[in-house]
Amino acid sequence: MTESTLALSTVPLDWKEVWYTNCPVVSASNVDEALGWTRDEFRKLGVKYAYFRSVRENDWYPHYIHNLDNLIRVGGMFPPVHVHADIRRTRLLGATPVYEGGCMLVRAKDDLYRMTDLKGKKIGLSKSLNTLKNDWWRVTEEQGIELMLRLNGMTRSDVEIVEFPYPDDWYGEPKMLVPFENPTQLWLTRDPKHDTSVRPLESALEKGVVDAIYTQSKYFQRLQEATGKFKAIEDLSHYPDWTLQSCNLPAVYTCSEVMAEEHPELVVTFLKGVIKAGRWCNEHRHAAAAILDRATFYLDVEDTYRNIANVDFVPSLSPQNLAAIEVGKDFMLSHGYIKNDFDVKKWAAPEFLEQAAREVIEEQWKKVTAAKLPEPTAFRLG
Repeated sequence: MTESTLALSTVPLDWKEVWYTNCPVVSASNVDEALGWTRDEFRKLGVKYAYFRSVRENDWYPHYIHNLDNLIRVGGMFPPVHVHADIRRTRLLGATPVYEGGCMLVRAKDDLYRMTDLKGKKIGLSKSLNTLKNDWWRVTEEQGIELMLRLNGMTRSDVEIVEFPYPDDWYGEPKMLVPFENPTQLWLTRDPKHDTSVRPLESALEKGVVDAIYTQSKYFQRLQEATGKFKAIEDLSHYPDWTLQSCNLPAVYTCSEVMAEEHPELVVTFLKGVIKAGRWCNEHRHAAAAILDRATFYLDVEDTYRNIANVDFVPSLSPQNLAAIEVGKDFMLSHGYIKNDFDVKKWAAPEFLEQAAREVIEEQWKKVTAAKLPEPTAFRLG
């Protein structure tokens, strides 16, 4: 698949505009949507900063295949890995790890309590029929299923994997074709906190077509268990091994190579706003949770707060973050989800994050030195 074969709709390129797109994940960018600090940074340059779907001309696909040069994407790692490997070159700007593992769900009434009880049973695996985008749901499910089987001394031959093709075309629904000012408007429209129909697996499990399904992380598990119909018999987040918890994470920040090479100042400006927002989140977690509650799948503010307690919101390209991305990339390559391999360390572009951090510190120092301090009060000893 190449860009030239895709019938896509995007606005004409204008470097006085920078578009952004956020997945419903834990990230400083999702919090900054409410704070507006990144928008303020771009305003200093006279550059418009807006959600890419706030105009009708942009369809949904830049979020998945990054076919807008002046777009910065924040979200799950599988789509941008696919883009960089097989579609076009991008730059990895930062990452935010959130260790949520993944759960194996079964029906609450079934006599199944351990993974080994699934021997000879059916496990569902979704399959998107939308060939324009990466099938990130399937990648996540297949990776999680194989990890859980291996942890319990099993292989795929011990179970029956049942595929569930589905259209994956919600982008064409009439309510999805109107402009959205920000990602929060989008997710409120889709009501992800209560809607389990985003893929076909939950209904298949409920009807008994399959005996078990993988669910991506804690928020889906709790949503489904709250119905009283399902229970989890395995949870990757309970293991100390962080490499077991990839599941489309860490959340990554990417931009096009064109933007990085031709307009590095725009990349640095974006990261300055995100660094400021990330530091604020680290210092005001409950307030950050209240904002994220509108843009993630956690049950409510308190549930969000509990799940971000140990998250560092300032994106980084630490060795562990890069290693986590490599785990996911290697799985995609070994299972045919990407055709071409690449070096994650060479994909990473730490110079932008480093420059942004320097400028943030310099600005803070200027404010401190410019502040008018009160004259010292005269005093006498004795």
